[in-house]
Parts: sequence; C-alpha cells; structure tokens
Amino acid sequence: MKRYYCNEVNDKHIKNAVKVYGWVAKRRDHGGIIFIDLRDHTGIVQLVLNPDNQGLFKLAESIRSEYVICVQGTVSPRLEGAINSEIASGSIEIIVSSLDILNKSNNPPFKINDINVNEDQRLQYRYLDLRNNIMQKNIRFRSKLIASIREYFYSNDFIDIETPILTKTTPEGARDYLVPSRVHERKFFALPQSPQLFKQTLMIGGIDKYFQIAKCFRDEDLRSDRQPEFTQLDVEAAFVDEEDIITLVEGLCNKIFKDLMNFKEELIFERMSFSDAIRSYGCDKPDLRNPLNLIDIKDIVSDVEFKVFSDHVNNSDSRITALRVPNGISLSRKDIDDLTDLVKNFGAKGLAYFKCENVNDLDAGIISPIKKFLDEDVIKNILNHVDATDGDLIFFSADQKDIVNDSMAALIKKLGVQLNLIEDNWKFLWVLEYPLFEKDSNGEPTSIHHPFTAPSNPDDLSSNNDIYSINSRAYDLILNGNEIGGGSIRIHSKDVQMKIFELLKIDEDDMNSKFGFFLKALSYGCPPHGGIAFGIDRIVMLLLKLDSIRDTIAFPKTQSSSCLMTDAPSDVNNEQLKELSISSIKSKK
Repeated sequence: MKRYYCNEVNDKHIKNAVKVYGWVAKRRDHGGIIFIDLRDHTGIVQLVLNPDNQGLFKLAESIRSEYVICVQGTVSPRLEGAINSEIASGSIEIIVSSLDILNKSNNPPFKINDINVNEDQRLQYRYLDLRNNIMQKNIRFRSKLIASIREYFYSNDFIDIETPILTKTTPEGARDYLVPSRVHERKFFALPQSPQLFKQTLMIGGIDKYFQIAKCFRDEDLRSDRQPEFTQLDVEAAFVDEEDIITLVEGLCNKIFKDLMNFKEELIFERMSFSDAIRSYGCDKPDLRNPLNLIDIKDIVSDVEFKVFSDHVNNSDSRITALRVPNGISLSRKDIDDLTDLVKNFGAKGLAYFKCENVNDLDAGIISPIKKFLDEDVIKNILNHVDATDGDLIFFSADQKDIVNDSMAALIKKLGVQLNLIEDNWKFLWVLEYPLFEKDSNGEPTSIHHPFTAPSNPDDLSSNNDIYSINSRAYDLILNGNEIGGGSIRIHSKDVQMKIFELLKIDEDDMNSKFGFFLKALSYGCPPHGGIAFGIDRIVMLLLKLDSIRDTIAFPKTQSSSCLMTDAPSDVNNEQLKELSISSIKSKK
C-alpha cells in the first residue's frame, strides 16, 4: 500500500484506505476512544482507535509521545464540531485498522514544538529539536536554496569542483584550524578558511568556470551570524571583469527569489562606492531600508570654540557629523542615555544633540546642552544643512574617523529598529571601489579583502602616492544591511602579486614559505580572472528572517565553538597524541 504523508491525507481520500508513518505528537483517551496526533515533517493527522478491536486498542494504550508508529486505516470525515481549521488535514481523521509500534521513545526532555526551550538544551538534544516545525522548515528551505544555486550554475556551464580540506596554512584574516600529520612528523595541515588559492589555481589550469558549495573553517570569536565551520558558495571565472560577475550574481539572486520567495518582479540592485557608504552611513554595509544617514558639518563648525568640535576641525583623521532623526523628540532622557552608552562602546566620549521643538525659534525651540557654546548663526546653518523640521532630534559626533563611523553606524542601526523606521522589504546594494589597503591595529598596511585582490591600476603600486589611496577591483553585495557576498577581480601577474606582498611587508622567506606554490603557478600563463563567495548560512538566516545562524544549520556549534550533542571538542588519549608526535601541556591561567 502506498505511503501517505500526514498533510497529504484530505477530503479527497474519504473512504479510502491509507498507510501513514510518523511520530506520536499526542495521545488522548476520550470516553473509551483513543485519539492520536501523528506527526511527520509535513504536519499532523488525527488517528482514531475504537475499542471494538481489543488487541489493537490495548496496543494503542501503551503508546507514548515520540513513539514511532505505522498505521493503516480508512479516511473518514470529522464531525462538524471537531474540525480543526489550523491544520491541512483538519477536516478528516483516519479510523485505524492496523497499528505497528516501530520504535519506543524515552520521555523527551521538552515538547517538540515548544518555542521557549533553552537553546543549550535544544543543541544537546538536536535530534529532537530537528523534528520541530520551524527547524524542518529551515533545513528544507536550505536544501531548496542549494538546489536552486546548483541548477543556475549548471545552466550557465559552470563546473562543480571540490577543493582540498587538508591544505596549507595561509594568512586569510583569521586563525587556522590545524591538523597534525602522523606521516610527516611535527608538520600540520590546515583546514581551509576558503578555497581562494585553489580556485585561482583552477583558472590557471584552464577551468574557466568553477563553482562549489564549500566547507570553510575559521578559528575566530563567534556571534549570532558566525560559526567555526560554515558553508560557502564559491565562484570563479576566467576572462571576466567586474560587470560580468555582477551580472552573473544578479541573475542568481533573481532565480533564488523567484524559486524560493515567490517573487514575480525583477530585483533592483543599487550601487554605491565604498567612500560614499562610509560618508553617508559610517559603514560599508548600509541597510538602505533605513532612511537615516550622516551629514558632515566640519565646515559649518570650523570657527566655533566649543572644544568637542574645535579639537577635530583641523585634524584630517577626524570627522564631525550630524544625524537627523525625524520625530526623534519622542525619545526620552533615558533613551538618549542608553544611546550614549551604546556609542561609548565604540570609543565615543558622548552624544551631543539638538531637540527641535520649533526650528523657527532658536531661543526657545531648540533644546540642547551644547547650545550655549554655539553662535546663533552656527545653529541656524546646522539646521538648514540637515533640513531640520519640528519634531526632529539631531545627534552629533566628533572624533577620530573610525570612532565616528563605527559609533554612528551602530546608532543608525539601533534607531532604525527602535523607532520602527525599517521598511519591510528587500534592498540589495553593490558596494564598489574599495581601497586596496587599510591600517591594522598597529598602523601597518593590511588588505581590506585579501592580498590576491587586483588594484584598479597596477601602476599605482610603484608610484610614490599614499598606498591607502589606491583603489581595488573588489565588490561586496549587501542585503538589508548584511554582507552576503564579496569578491574581486584577482591579480593574475606574478610581478604584481609579489609587489602586493612587498607592500604588506611580507618578506621573501615568508612569501616562498606560504605562497611559493601559487607564485610558481602564476608564472605559467595565468588568465585574467575574478570571482565571488557567498555565505550560505547567512543567506538562509536573512531570507527566513531568523535571529541566529545556528537555526540554519543541522548540527551547529555553540558560542564557545563546542557541540553539546557530541561533546566535541573532546580529550584524546596519550597513545593518539604520541602517534602524532604531540604532547599536551595545560596552559597557565
């Protein structure tokens, strides 16, 4: 007999015999009749067992939650008062004629669809958590997303190629996970942070269109949208420029939204330079659904004696900005204090503001603790420059550029949520024209993306210009304020690549030790090429509007990079360590 899923059984099957499998969600005894809610990944169907068949009825009495059963029976309409409109099978029930208990279950530590279960308990009993409706939806959505992606790239003649998991340690922005080699004593493999060098090497090998759903590993501090192992869509193509990659990606996004999000219209992709993003939003991943943006006012306050401003007016590394918040005077004193604490987390010393009760009455209509330090003309110019209207709140920030940008970007994000300013739609943005280098915490040059990103003009590398003014051929795709993909046109010249390493102060020994094989490959006819990579886990999280990336992954790690279900990482015995020529020493804390 054909197997039916729970949600497949409906009015069309009335009087038909059906067979269903699943888990017992609930068993109820009602006056000599037993009702069982049977659950599978599609939903619930109600089973009815009458006492006429004593053997069958007695077996049903022994059933408990989460038992796995198989039943056969006849589909019957429910009585009018018993119809459950909240489930697809709510108008019918199955009168059971045959029942098999396929497996018993211990009493579960929580109800399967209880949304208030502690996350640690959910992760410890992940096999139970996966049975709930939300996780079933998430995991199956993820599978459909990957199927849509594969279909798109296959249809565009890309080749799916797996790259090594055991590889060589290379600097890519985070710590590597190291794997000791038993055969090569005191030597280590590294788990790849990305397939970057391998996919570029494939281009040298004549594979002109490559993609992969790749596992990547980074030993870094975690947060809600990070995991130590994550899944990446990796794409690379030869003989392409930025527009080719952008067109390819926009086609992919349109297919995903049509296949999975039921979008009929074409998506809109806006573009913005890196410098414009930083100037207007303080960050390179602005959420265009949020109408708030920064306005520079350094010129307006250039002559004021107010120390908060005057200390930064003539400093080229400083910035003075205003942020106009429409209807912001609804914020209480406590709200402003909380926002001040927020920006202090990013190094800001405070948060000055104007409350605009009446912009035409500077004397009584503008409320501010800093107002007494500013001339009337300066106040008027600020209000005009930001287009202030009655009811607005204007925040100010003056400090080093990084502090202003980071703190005000966080403030924009917080206010957007707090004041319900975020539109409920999807906003895509390409951020382009990234600088090639930035300063690290020690003031030394480091790559904004990675050291294999091509400069816009290779001749700039040999000039005497400021290296931080050199632009790259990098591009990031932002969705609703989240970076979902990043890539670049790559360096295909060995000489240019070595010059980049030189500017990054990587000496010749390190160059050969870490990148020797790749530099050698570049000298054998490397074609121009470029690509992009996307975080699959993050895309699923955004499309399903989830709070945590862990709810997109079948078996995720916790915030401390551990697996509560398997108790990994775990100790290994001394014999295993001895085979690997490793000794374990307790760190002194």
